[in-house]
Amino acid sequence: MNKVTPPEKLTIKDYASDQEVRWCPGCGDYSIVRAMQKTLTDLQSPPEKTVFISGIGCAARFPYYMATYGFHTIHGRAAAIATGTKLANPDLDIWVISGDGDSLSIGGNHLMHVLRRNVDLQYILFNNEIYGLTKGQYSPTSKIGTHSPSTPMGSIDSPLSATLYALGCGAKFVARGIDAQPKHLPEVFKRAQAHKGASFVEVFQNCIVYNDGVYDNFTAKDVAANRQIKVEHGKPLLFGKEMDKGLRMKPGKIELEVVEIDNKNITEKDILIHDETNKFLATLLAQMEPANFPVAIGVLYCVKSDTYEESVHAQINSAKKATPATSINDLLRSGPTWNVK
Repeated sequence: MNKVTPPEKLTIKDYASDQEVRWCPGCGDYSIVRAMQKTLTDLQSPPEKTVFISGIGCAARFPYYMATYGFHTIHGRAAAIATGTKLANPDLDIWVISGDGDSLSIGGNHLMHVLRRNVDLQYILFNNEIYGLTKGQYSPTSKIGTHSPSTPMGSIDSPLSATLYALGCGAKFVARGIDAQPKHLPEVFKRAQAHKGASFVEVFQNCIVYNDGVYDNFTAKDVAANRQIKVEHGKPLLFGKEMDKGLRMKPGKIELEVVEIDNKNITEKDILIHDETNKFLATLLAQMEPANFPVAIGVLYCVKSDTYEESVHAQINSAKKATPATSINDLLRSGPTWNVK
């Protein structure tokens, strides 16, 4: 009797390409690509069925560093090309890699459609609040007052929230992560991959050259515990070094407030329980900013819905059943025709 040898388990090296990683030393992208390679290793994702599709920008080099299929496309169009790829081959596991400028400026329209259609793919937005590849111009997510070559007196534009944008576009899965959290970020990526439909993940990423320290107000070690809240479905919204702070609905108002647990006036029973199926709660969490609130990371919103490619192929199959197969010649000659002399 022939003995079947089980396939060897893939390691993190199996998902890393032979290309030299060429980002600026200290760039947050190094942490993200490592987190992604760990994610695929944990999932044992088949490299031959995995595709990374990117647009233009620093983040767009990502496909070169993954030992999978990849496509480095054009500015802002990664979502559109990824949609076509998924429709052509629904069995592929597709990851779109894009930056804040690529996604929310020239690519904002395409991002909106891939989310509202609920195409089954993962969209990872690297948000460093700057155009890094083109030497530091301000981006759609740059804060008011940002000094850059294109805003030498400081930006006067109101910044766009990537997470609120995704929720507004009808995304069914919205999450956040931080580049320098190698344990938490792969868990977020795994949740995104497990979701059936368009999964949107915003990653706060530090640009060490043109926007260094932009997230220090909630990622620096001395403030992180009190400025971040890791949300988890079904668990109380607690944070702080001693986990003695929490979120609750402000009495008489439809808004959140931070409270401290003293076991007298405020107990853990007063703290909100995270419900990732509640879009209103997800919106409130996405709006929180330091210093009055912690920044919410983890899965903010997740609900099930039909995917775009399933609906498209169901419609095609329905049309095929209703219409007998015919040749192109017969099809061209069907219905009203005329001769040109």
